[in-house]
Amino acid sequence: MAPRLTYRRRHSYHTKSNAVRIVKTPGGRLVYQYKKKQESHPKCAVSGARLHGFAAVPHTQLHTLPKRAKKVNRVYGGHLSHRVVKERIIRAFLIEEQKIVKKVLKLQKAQEKKAAK
Repeated sequence: MAPRLTYRRRHSYHTKSNAVRIVKTPGGRLVYQYKKKQESHPKCAVSGARLHGFAAVPHTQLHTLPKRAKKVNRVYGGHLSHRVVKERIIRAFLIEEQKIVKKVLKLQKAQEKKAAK
């Protein structure tokens, strides 16, 4: 006689939320255990790259994690990847440099006009 399985839910569809595995209990019974869905890791909002240093947990369980597991100690840590942050810092620096160069060129032009008169 084949061993009899004990069902838990009566949900017949083969969906991701209905994945099961058969486990033998210490009492010798075979029971179904429902598998949890595999969670995805947090992604960068700009580049879509995976953010390292974070647990792949459902967003409903994030409040149970400690602060160190939810963010990285960096500007935009937990939202943007390190490459995107670095790129933004460099871009901001270059824009400021460009403004300074424009101002210097404008002053030089004004001095040349003054000298020409």
